[in-house]
Amino acid sequence: ARLSSENAMEIIKNYDIVVDGTDNFPTRYLVNDACVLLKKPNVYGSIFRFEGQASVFDAQKGPCYRCLYPEPPPPGLVPSCAEGGVLGILPGIIGVMQATETVKLILGSGEPLIGRLVLFNALKMKFRELKLRKNPECPLCGENPTITELIDYNEFCGIQPKATSEGKQDWEIAPQELKKLLDQNGEKIKLIDVREPHEFEICHIPDSQLMPMSELLNRVKDLDSSEEMVVICHHGQRSANALEFLKSAGFQKIKSLQGGVDAWAEEIDSSMPRY
Repeated sequence: ARLSSENAMEIIKNYDIVVDGTDNFPTRYLVNDACVLLKKPNVYGSIFRFEGQASVFDAQKGPCYRCLYPEPPPPGLVPSCAEGGVLGILPGIIGVMQATETVKLILGSGEPLIGRLVLFNALKMKFRELKLRKNPECPLCGENPTITELIDYNEFCGIQPKATSEGKQDWEIAPQELKKLLDQNGEKIKLIDVREPHEFEICHIPDSQLMPMSELLNRVKDLDSSEEMVVICHHGQRSANALEFLKSAGFQKIKSLQGGVDAWAEEIDSSMPRY
């Protein structure tokens, strides 16, 4: 079953240890909060490209995930593994570390990674260790907790639900609608792709211009606010954030492609690779 705020407490209460191998922030905060409320240890691991990290969060004996990361990063800033890529061997290395920590917890042997965060750099083949302290002001496991039940984690992380064609927002343009406009007067519509270069190489809509989110701030002066624009990313979240930034910079003739290039591949161009 897909873990959610509605079923997490009921599912997790039946287990002694939770091993978190997820790659998105809403689920990480959900797992952490449920584990703290149920007093269960959370064996944590995360990976990105060539680096990984692992720890054990047990609020009864040390810090929780919120002590380390009180707030999630802005949506779209950190790509998922599917979007950003990961060295295929890395999940195995971090996963074995998590498995080792889990066995240690079951046996009650050794020194678990409670209060410690191990960082691994595959390119340098180096491990580093950081000491973690419990945050007395943590809203979940601190001295005066304000979080006493599970919340809406997509909302907490600023992630909007995937829209349908019927539920399209005013600032969005559906793939079919964009295709029709491009067929009619494509030269008058500027397509701005805010994904990373390696994503752009996998697939992109013809005649779109690559302008990664990380470069948008410095390159906004290269754009003409009098042109009609459509901002594109993988699934529509990063492009929505880019649209908000560009609107604050004075751009008005601008929309975000609903569902991103993935929706374009699904609805318009089936030959386009998907990732």
